[in-house]
Amino acid sequence: MPLVIGVPKETAAGEKRVATVPEVVEKLIKLGFAVAVQSGAGEAANFSDDAYRAAGAEVVDGAAALWAKSDIVFKVRGPSAEEVGLLREGATLISFIWPAQNPELMQQLAARKATVLAIDALPRTLSRAQKMDALTSQAGVAGYRAVIEAANAFGRFFNGQITAAGKVPPAKVFIAGAGVAGLAAIGTAAGLGAIVRANDTRAEVADQVVSLGGEFVKVDYEEEGSGGGGYAKVMSEGFQQAQREMYAKQAKEVDIIVTTALIPGKPAPRLITAEMVKSMKPGSVIVDMAAEQGGNCELTEPGQAVVKHGVTIIGYTDLVGRLAKQSSTLYATNLFRLAEELCKTKDGTIDVNMDDDAIRGLTVIKEGTITWPPPPPKQAATPPAARPAAAAPAAPATKKSGHGHGAGEPMAGSTLAIMFAVAAALFWLIGAYAPASFLGHFTVFVLACFIGYMVIWNVTPSLHTPLMSVTNAISSIIAIGALVQIAPPLEAGAAGRPDELIRWLAVVGIGLTAINMFGGFAVTRRMLAMFRK
Repeated sequence: MPLVIGVPKETAAGEKRVATVPEVVEKLIKLGFAVAVQSGAGEAANFSDDAYRAAGAEVVDGAAALWAKSDIVFKVRGPSAEEVGLLREGATLISFIWPAQNPELMQQLAARKATVLAIDALPRTLSRAQKMDALTSQAGVAGYRAVIEAANAFGRFFNGQITAAGKVPPAKVFIAGAGVAGLAAIGTAAGLGAIVRANDTRAEVADQVVSLGGEFVKVDYEEEGSGGGGYAKVMSEGFQQAQREMYAKQAKEVDIIVTTALIPGKPAPRLITAEMVKSMKPGSVIVDMAAEQGGNCELTEPGQAVVKHGVTIIGYTDLVGRLAKQSSTLYATNLFRLAEELCKTKDGTIDVNMDDDAIRGLTVIKEGTITWPPPPPKQAATPPAARPAAAAPAAPATKKSGHGHGAGEPMAGSTLAIMFAVAAALFWLIGAYAPASFLGHFTVFVLACFIGYMVIWNVTPSLHTPLMSVTNAISSIIAIGALVQIAPPLEAGAAGRPDELIRWLAVVGIGLTAINMFGGFAVTRRMLAMFRK
């Protein structure tokens, strides 16, 4: 019997998202699972019960009935105490859990002998885990929505305009933090025509900011800000002081500030003080994306939009939910990709492989045993450092004669002269005794070798795949030449027939070029498929 994936209606206040959508239900069924959705689970995200039924899901009335029949539960928010009580003993739960912040929830789930995969615990540094990275997909939605909320509260255009009624200057936007959410905000604000500035403790994101149309504002203090897992770290007091001075200057100049700074497991750092808010121009806007964790602005009220000192401070904690259809679709796709990793056999069963780094990082409880935090990821073995050159024994001096040359030294002049003399003698013998037709073919052969070397072997290895089209063209020329050798013109008669050696060499040539041509097309096709949606 295939396992049943259950999708309950979210019970958290204000949560509009749903853990899967009709489009993804069809894909889950193809993996061999049965899907059950609680009636009304997708209504807030504009997904009707009829849409789920059409996709092949069973719509179940009531939370208790849904939880009772679910072997695997897909959720957005972590379960409440009541929902934990509804979870079947030994079932699997996949959701946002935040194990460091919710130790009591972890104990309750362990008591149910559950297996729990926390989507927020995914090791984000693994490239193969990006397709399952729900934190990234949801942060991108939140960053976009933050700018839309700012535009709604702002009293002017974002882009500059010159009209008959006067000139409208472009809005100036400052983004504090250039992570996924920050970069999404930068792209959105720049797309609306604003002048965008951004800052981040990680210097390596400066190029990304510029590529999206923003200006990177550097703090006048040298300190590396990259933390583990792609997050920023807590900076020193000296850096924080220099950062506050820079923020104070930006607050006086810009019209809109969007703050995104969060550090896992810690309260949101305070970046914007009350004094900075007072210094902003009347009508300015602050969008505090860290409001749920306490806020980056000292005057933020979580869940509210308030006006203080003439500045609108938006502290909504449901920015992602305000685009519920889009964020639900992205989240459902993340969970589907995880289901693919868990069910590689496509038979409706799952294997929580603790030897897989990505799955091990996600798994915070395995069959009632708490497995969080995971062990550090395995590091690739690095070759031992080379010894200093001074420690190596001195190489013996080589003789300065024409009979040899040391490694790394140029070839002796007399040896080079002898080699040229031998080569010239061989060419003279070939020219004196070989037929005239052979000399023509031999010249073409030498030129082909030289051109092939210059065109193919001197190309950077990373560009070899695009050369497939060139090699296919060359192979087709070889194939045509071989066919001519096998079947000479009819009017040539018996005298025009090639001997058996040439005939069989031509047959072998056709076979080899055919392999090269079809193989080249196959590789090129696979390469192009990587870029198709």
